[in-house]
Amino acid sequence: MIRRDIVLEGLNCANCAAKIENKVNNMEEIESASFSFATKIMSIEYYEEHGFDLILGKIKKIVNTLEPDVIVKTQNDSKKLAIHGHHHSKSECCAGHSHDHSHGHSHGEGEHGLLNKKTIKLGIGIIFFIAAFIFDRSISIQLPLFIISYFLIGGDVLLRAIRNIMRGQVFDENFLMALATVGAFAVKEYPEAVSVMLFYQIGEMFQDMAIERSRKSISSLLNIRPDYANLKTDESLVVVRPETINVGDYIVIKPGERVPLDGVVIEGESMVDTSALTGESVPRKIKTGEDILSGFVNNSGLLTVEVKKKFNESTVSRILDLVQNASSKKAPTENFITKFARYYTPAVVIGAALVAVIPPIFTGDPFSEWLYRALIFLVISCPCALVISIPLGFFGGIGGASKSGILIKGGNYLEALNQVDTIVFDKTGTLTQGVFKVSEINEENGFSKEEVLRAAAFAETHSNHPIAKSIIEEFNGKIDESVIENYEEISGHGIKANVSGSVVLAGNLKLLEREGIKATQVSKSGTIVYIDIDGRFAGSIIISDMLKDDSVKAMEALRNQGVKKLVMLTGDLDNVAKQVATELNLDEYYSELLPEDKVNVLEKIAKEKGNKGKLVFVGDGINDAPVLARADIGVAMGGLGSDAAIEAADVVLMTDEPLKLSQAISIAQKTKKIVIQNIILALGVKGIVLALGAFGVATMWEAVFADVGVALLAVLNSMRVMKVK
Repeated sequence: MIRRDIVLEGLNCANCAAKIENKVNNMEEIESASFSFATKIMSIEYYEEHGFDLILGKIKKIVNTLEPDVIVKTQNDSKKLAIHGHHHSKSECCAGHSHDHSHGHSHGEGEHGLLNKKTIKLGIGIIFFIAAFIFDRSISIQLPLFIISYFLIGGDVLLRAIRNIMRGQVFDENFLMALATVGAFAVKEYPEAVSVMLFYQIGEMFQDMAIERSRKSISSLLNIRPDYANLKTDESLVVVRPETINVGDYIVIKPGERVPLDGVVIEGESMVDTSALTGESVPRKIKTGEDILSGFVNNSGLLTVEVKKKFNESTVSRILDLVQNASSKKAPTENFITKFARYYTPAVVIGAALVAVIPPIFTGDPFSEWLYRALIFLVISCPCALVISIPLGFFGGIGGASKSGILIKGGNYLEALNQVDTIVFDKTGTLTQGVFKVSEINEENGFSKEEVLRAAAFAETHSNHPIAKSIIEEFNGKIDESVIENYEEISGHGIKANVSGSVVLAGNLKLLEREGIKATQVSKSGTIVYIDIDGRFAGSIIISDMLKDDSVKAMEALRNQGVKKLVMLTGDLDNVAKQVATELNLDEYYSELLPEDKVNVLEKIAKEKGNKGKLVFVGDGINDAPVLARADIGVAMGGLGSDAAIEAADVVLMTDEPLKLSQAISIAQKTKKIVIQNIILALGVKGIVLALGAFGVATMWEAVFADVGVALLAVLNSMRVMKVK
């Protein structure tokens, strides 16, 4: 299966975009196709034997039939990904209609030139419209003025409607608006016909501006793509595109520049801004020998970096690809609205026909009166507000989350985060720091804490075990290895060594028992190292894997968000697991598990939970891939630069903070709230105006507001989701 991205440049018609996506999905060569209205990218999946050129030709034919002015190109044809490129949009591109050639893709003129042309035409049309009212007593002068103003204001709508009918595309917004306003002329409502078209065109202009602004807002959220790299050659620095650089090349990052590729710092040190990837505002210090990731911004020093990954495999490229392609995994709400939109317009048009024909037969009212009411139905019959605003809402949520260092791989996962019932956490590195530290030193038999720690540090000097390293780090003094003699590591027990003439034992309780030493057993959680000096029990050292700073806060926040059950899995001993579970106020914990046991435990928890809500597993994404895959939503924590984490999980938290999971759920809840608001706003207003229109209360003014006005409000409302706190 091959996946390719195609850019549909200039496609600002949400209704037509849905039609294109549907037709491409019905192609026999295509396994799946999904269009993102926010990025103008269509992602297709197909089998290699069909050939991409043949498929691209067929897609171009479909697009040309529905939207002849849209340019179809592959991602490789663009110097930048579509979302970051120049938006070749135009002011008259609007939801629900095709584009007139005279106002099509005049790329040289740009958006402002087209906007000015349209504004001038509207201005002249308004002058003729006002002039018509001056001659209100002379219909022979007034009617031509109304007709001239109508063609100046709405001529492009009429032309597009005629063109679309010739291509078999009847039920689009152009045809419906043309039919409604021409119908108004037919029933001698001349001022209303012109004023409704004027209101519609002005509404469309504002709606287009809002859509373009929303695209730019999403684009700015993902504006982490580096534009260039300084390649170091024997002679000098050469500015090149990041795509052209190979693994092993050396690049220089100057202060203020964005890091273009992943690599290792071989010279220099600096403070770097990681906020674009992690959402963290505090700069991080980077020095020689450390890894540096694309997307970071170099704040101060000059850095020379050896490139370790090609651009398309780099962190920034993978993140952009994930976020931009997130729209291919649509949320259930999006899929429902797409299906709903297919039936909504024909249903309302049929309703309009029935309103125009049936009541006059039974009531004896003039046919023109009911025709006018039917025309109101036609104006409202485009589902643009829903078709535009709901995908924008989900994409805005995904974009806003990425700005906070949370990668959500699709609208389906974003929506699913609203239904989280049970969260299962891996312990080490997820809830705890995964770094062993000395938490307590107990002295016995007249020895001091310093003597106990010194004896243990000297005895453990030659060991590479994390426990030994934590003792040496805590000692933080100079260790003279010349005073250490007869070093012996006793497997499964500990260490025996001569330190400055004294025999030191450092290990577990079994070691001291073996040597016949009576020790005071410690029952606290953690790893216990018992110390004996010259046959006298000196004391014990407790080493613990410390909780992360925000673990307690995270558990409280998740409970406040409605999560019913919090569970922990660990390979640690029961007493260690029990203390962590108690400190975090968890509902359950499972200890002493082997990696393969975790899937079985997760299956058990899922069975107990039943079908209510979603089961989330949170792990490090490297050793936990099978468990991440089994959960309804797999969350990898600390995925910064980890390919395995990004591949395995549905949600990737780019930092090591459990609190980010609560933030992800908050973003999901906010997104759902805004999407529901838009559905209620669009369907509610349209439903009310349809009812009022049927009873002769609403006019075409209200109908136009129910169409373009509501769409504009819904788009603006969708953008609120990107304001991440």
